[in-house]
Amino acid sequence: MGNKNDQYKRGNPQDQHKRRAADRSDPKKTIGNKEYEAALAGLQIELVKLQEWIKHEKLKVVVIFEGRDAAGKGGAIKRITESLNPRVVRVAALPAPTERERSQWYFQRYVQHLPAGGEMVLFDRSWYNRAGVEKVMGFCSDEEHAEFLRTCPEFERMLVRSGIILVKYWFSVSNEEQERRFQQRIHHPTKSWKLSPMDLESRSRWVEYSIAKDQMFASTDIKQAPWYVVDGDVKKRARLNVISHLLSLIPYRDLTPEPIELPPRQEEIGYVRPPISDQTFIPEIY
Repeated sequence: MGNKNDQYKRGNPQDQHKRRAADRSDPKKTIGNKEYEAALAGLQIELVKLQEWIKHEKLKVVVIFEGRDAAGKGGAIKRITESLNPRVVRVAALPAPTERERSQWYFQRYVQHLPAGGEMVLFDRSWYNRAGVEKVMGFCSDEEHAEFLRTCPEFERMLVRSGIILVKYWFSVSNEEQERRFQQRIHHPTKSWKLSPMDLESRSRWVEYSIAKDQMFASTDIKQAPWYVVDGDVKKRARLNVISHLLSLIPYRDLTPEPIELPPRQEEIGYVRPPISDQTFIPEIY
């Protein structure tokens, strides 16, 4: 679903007003901040319940986030994890492989990040790099790509048979919306780091990425681990939808404990606090 308003650039108040007015005319395109925050808060409470259930039942959960650059994967991952215990729910975002890792069995570097019992791991990009960026950018040979498409389904079936709950999300974004987000990143001082030379190259190879994605789906959209597609053109809706869907895939019970009562603090009998002047405090600029 394309965004017809990508011509309105960031920083021009008049253009921003036009864009907001256009978005309001299409209720499916936008969601108010108040509605979004309320829905997100409720879903994050449920995520805490799911976390406790995973910990209690010693479940092993893997969630893969794939998709085009600027499709919203990182934002969704952040909203999922920000209220959770990093000892239970962690993110695996692997850098480019080292020379040693390139000589290993392809899946080997990912296996070490798989969860133990009572853990959930979110892969921000995954072994599907070989089906996407490595294929399009020529970082792997045609033979290596073909071998990946052949063996990946068996690898994932093996994971599922071992007891791992494997969930795969593909974040879809239109050409127009990706362009708009790239333009935002270029001019935003805290987002410019998100725009790498590889991202820019991906724009010029849009069709090649589309062909690679289609090949990937044809080979790896299997019954045991199907692909779930997320419409990422409206970030807030995408985040709510993917969290809601994830919660629906794993049956869980509410293990919220009884209200906690704080015990009384130990009395300071015989304790003398050192002078505050002996400690080094940071400057209070704010």
